Amino acid sequence: MPETPDAPAPALGSLTWVPAAERPDLLGAPVAAALPALPGPAWVAPVDDDLADTAAFTAAYGVPPEASANCVVVAARRAGQTTMVACVVLATTRADVNGLVRRHLGARKASFAPQDVAVAESGMAYGGITPIGLPASWPVLVDAAVAAADLVVVGSGTRGAKLAVPGPVLAALPAAAVLDGLGVPVEGGPPPAPAAPAERAPDDRDVGWGERPEERDDDRRYLEDRPPHWGSD
Repeated sequence: MPETPDAPAPALGSLTWVPAAERPDLLGAPVAAALPALPGPAWVAPVDDDLADTAAFTAAYGVPPEASANCVVVAARRAGQTTMVACVVLATTRADVNGLVRRHLGARKASFAPQDVAVAESGMAYGGITPIGLPASWPVLVDAAVAAADLVVVGSGTRGAKLAVPGPVLAALPAAAVLDGLGVPVEGGPPPAPAAPAERAPDDRDVGWGERPEERDDDRRYLEDRPPHWGSD
């Protein structure tokens, strides 16, 4: 079972946390399906959909940014094929996409996956994508600081809830690899929370502050050679 019976609920911010297995309605379908095999406890708490983005969430619910982790979805291209990758870093950092991630995967190019692709391939809501329940073919790269954390807050697969999970549990996911230096500190800290909810754009705002490619990447041809099962039911 993912929850230890005598494990106390975490005290993180103003949220009320309950064992995730008790509230499958707050989880994305892939997350709920993966929960029984999770190698440790997980708790869930409902949040306002409009406050799911990291800066707004931490400000509204009093969860320190250093206790929050972002799951950045990256498309890495190598030898004419594109691989989807999840990078999990603390909210006080940005994922070193064009440096460490690209080198670790031996990729010629690594950049953020387009929003519609990340949603379709993960089966999760944008802004709620989490390392738990991702397709088995996706590598999950976990920053060493996340792996060492007592608890981190991550997405639930939906925008209406958050999960609290021990860092070692994320590091023990079947596809996980722990990388030192995956998260690069953001100078001055994370961006301030927006004054009011704004229409979401297909960028990295909902999933963390990964490094942007230097050139504008409007070329979607790298997705045309996805394996045949991608996008199929």
